[in-house]
Amino acid sequence: MQDTRPLILETDFPPIRRAPLDTLQVNLGYLCNLSCTHCHVNAGPNRTELMDLENIELVIELLDKRGIGTLDVTGGSPEMNPHFKYLVESATALGVTVMDRCNPTILGEPGYEDIADFLAKQEVVVVASLPCYTEQNVDKQRGKGVFRESILGLQKLNSLGYGKQDTGLILDLVYNPDDAVLPPAQDELKKDYKRELLKNHGIVFNELFALANMPINRFGARLLAKDQYFSYMSLLRDSFQETNLQTVMCRNLVSVNYQGYLYDCDFNQMLDLPLKALGKPRPHLRDLVEVDISAADFVEGCITVGEHCYACTAGQGSSCGGALAT
Repeated sequence: MQDTRPLILETDFPPIRRAPLDTLQVNLGYLCNLSCTHCHVNAGPNRTELMDLENIELVIELLDKRGIGTLDVTGGSPEMNPHFKYLVESATALGVTVMDRCNPTILGEPGYEDIADFLAKQEVVVVASLPCYTEQNVDKQRGKGVFRESILGLQKLNSLGYGKQDTGLILDLVYNPDDAVLPPAQDELKKDYKRELLKNHGIVFNELFALANMPINRFGARLLAKDQYFSYMSLLRDSFQETNLQTVMCRNLVSVNYQGYLYDCDFNQMLDLPLKALGKPRPHLRDLVEVDISAADFVEGCITVGEHCYACTAGQGSSCGGALAT
C-alpha cells in the first residue's frame, strides 16, 4: 500500500498552540469487524493491536487525577477490546462523560449483543458512523450488507431511548464522503439524514457530524493509486479557513494510542508524530499522570502539524465533533 506520510511531513501549515486539556481520546485498538475504504486507521478483522489492562488503568488514573471531563474512546471498534466495559464503568463512576465512537454493526455481532444495553445503562454518548443514508453508498464504502446491519444497530439504540427527547441518551451520527471531495454543509445534510432515516427506517438521532476524509493510510493510498492526491490537497488548501484554527479539536485534546503513547490527535497518531511536550521525545500516559499539566510547556506548547491538517480546516472545517463553522 502506498504511503502519503513523506508528502505530508513537508508543510507550511500555520502553527497551532495548545489550550487547557479537557478531552482524552483513547484508541483501544485497531481490531474492527469492518474494513472501510476511507479508514485512516487501517482497522480491520485481522488487526491484533489492543490496549492492555496496564494502560487502561493509567487512563483511569489520569482521568481521576486531572479531572478531565470527557473520555472519547475510539478504534477500530473500541467495544472489541476486552477491557472496554471496565474502562467505561470506571470513567462514568468518576463523573466523566464517555463518548463511544461506535460502528453500529458491532451491536449485532455474536458476543456483543449486550453492548447497546450496557451503553444505555452507563449513559454513554454514542457517536455512530453512517457515511450515507442510502444502502448503495454505505455498502460501497464499508462492504456488502453493512447498511442493513447499521440500520438494525441504530434501531436497537433507538429502542433503548437513544436519540429521543428527554431520555438523556445521545446518539450522534458521522458522515464521510467516499470520494476526494469536501463534505456538504453539515446543517443541510443533517436535515436530509433526519428526513430519510425517519421516513424509511423510523430512526431518530441528535446531531450529524460531517467530516472530511484524511489523506492518510487507507484513504491516502486510494488517492495515490488514483492519481488524486495532489488535486485533493489543492482542494483542501484552496478551501483553508483561518478562523478554524481557533476551534480545531487538537487544541484541547490529547490522543492516546493502544500502547499508551501520546499524540496531538488521532491523525498524528496514525502518522506516528508524537506529542511535543513533557520533556520526552515520545511521551507516554504515565508521563502525563506524573507531570503538572498546567505547566507552560504543555498548555502553551506547539502542536505538530502537517499537510493533513488542511483537511480539518478546509471549508466548514471538521473535527471529531463535526463542522467547526457553519
